[in-house]
Amino acid sequence: MFSVLIQRFFLACVALVLATDVLSAQPPAAPTLGRDFTMINPAQPTDRGKKIEVIEFFWYGCIHCYHLEEPMKAWLKRKPADVEFRYVPAIFDPASWGPMARAYYALDALGVGGKFHDDIFKAIHKDGLKTIVTDPRVMADWFANKGIEKQKFADAYNSFAVNGRVKRSEDMTRSYDVPGTPALAVDGKYMTGPSMAVGADGSVNSSWDCLYMLRRTPAGWRNIGVDAALPPRGTSDWGAWLVSVAGE
Repeated sequence: MFSVLIQRFFLACVALVLATDVLSAQPPAAPTLGRDFTMINPAQPTDRGKKIEVIEFFWYGCIHCYHLEEPMKAWLKRKPADVEFRYVPAIFDPASWGPMARAYYALDALGVGGKFHDDIFKAIHKDGLKTIVTDPRVMADWFANKGIEKQKFADAYNSFAVNGRVKRSEDMTRSYDVPGTPALAVDGKYMTGPSMAVGADGSVNSSWDCLYMLRRTPAGWRNIGVDAALPPRGTSDWGAWLVSVAGE
């Protein structure tokens, strides 16, 4: 079922990208407001000039972000030339979401960000190294094994520049009203994600339904982690699952 969500997700994203380009032909299939995308209100400024900015809000602890990586790579290889793509680590709660965002920016400051992006996802979701998500000491040890000196990583991790970028991620997560991860913002105007490919009748059951419902529940974001158990496929008892992960 998740592959169906991914397919519709990219169709919506492509259509939204084309819709922002006044010189392009009509999108192959017009996305539906409220189903395939939402409007970012107010629209957010972009810094890409005449290019169309596409941002993926992600979190390394999110298994759906991990699943999205391969389809995303394929899409990036064939994206329009006037599209500028970038990752932004979402931060809903600084204590649990902040450490990996800080690590992402620290690696970027060291000039090795892209080199370890896939490896971090695999370490968490394939190798089971879940403590790396929130523990800087585990991060430092893991990166040391990859050839990055602990002190260099620590200096970058705690640097003024990284502090500023982490704060910017927090601000963007709020100002874009990011519903969950992964989510794609197109040109500061539109927001789409796999959750929006779920029918209003709930015909496709996915953890995305629940995460989307929790977007305005701070306690829920703090308690959802990589160990959160998903409800049985086809279950109608979503309320009980929400209570179990949100601690409410």
